[in-house]
Amino acid sequence: MFFRKDYDAPGPGIDPDAPEKTGPARLLEIVQLEAGSIFLLNLLFLLSCIPVVTIPPAIFAMNQVVRKMMLDKPVLCFYDYRTAFRTYWKQGYAAFFLTAVPLVLSGFGAWFYLTRAADNPVMFAPFLVCSTVLLVTLLSSGCLYGALGAGLGVRKSLRLALTLGLGKPLRPLAAAVLGYGLTAFGILELPISLMYVVFLGFSLPCLLSNFFLRTLLRDYGPAPQKEPWEEEDGEGGGKP
Repeated sequence: MFFRKDYDAPGPGIDPDAPEKTGPARLLEIVQLEAGSIFLLNLLFLLSCIPVVTIPPAIFAMNQVVRKMMLDKPVLCFYDYRTAFRTYWKQGYAAFFLTAVPLVLSGFGAWFYLTRAADNPVMFAPFLVCSTVLLVTLLSSGCLYGALGAGLGVRKSLRLALTLGLGKPLRPLAAAVLGYGLTAFGILELPISLMYVVFLGFSLPCLLSNFFLRTLLRDYGPAPQKEPWEEEDGEGGGKP
């Protein structure tokens, strides 16, 4: 099948003994290996968002599949996405409300108080509070999804996300700009960007965001948890 790769068959892939590529070369390598999964992942995400209330677990499941790509794990897109969607829906809602709610409220608050600060300088104080919350949430949101996906509890994940987002802000900032920026671009430019939104509008920003965060989560985060089928089958287990 086109979207299912045979990882046991000889052929092109990542040589485990070769030095790890970095930067654009590493990103291009991931895109080349997972091109079919990236397209399919975007379609699965859009379809699973149709009921609206499923958006939080859909976002989390998409991040879980992309994280597997970052970790050089074999990806069976439909199976992995469905499994993550069903298994981690609670984490999905937790991550969504810890990121989307502060982003929306602080973003609206920053705009509201800034437009009134010219007439009343006192409004600069609540504007600074809202803009600070907005910036902190932008920097820590990607790390929060990564920490929750690695199996940490909500409190520990939030603590780690804030530590990485504020303590090492360069990569989280790049991840936020690309992740949120490209997503917003696709939505705001509809219907011109329709083809982009349908095939890449969500999976590509998610991929780029996770790409910038991968080394932070690898070096400072917990070891990735076992997948559900690994927990059932043990060390010798595999995907059906």
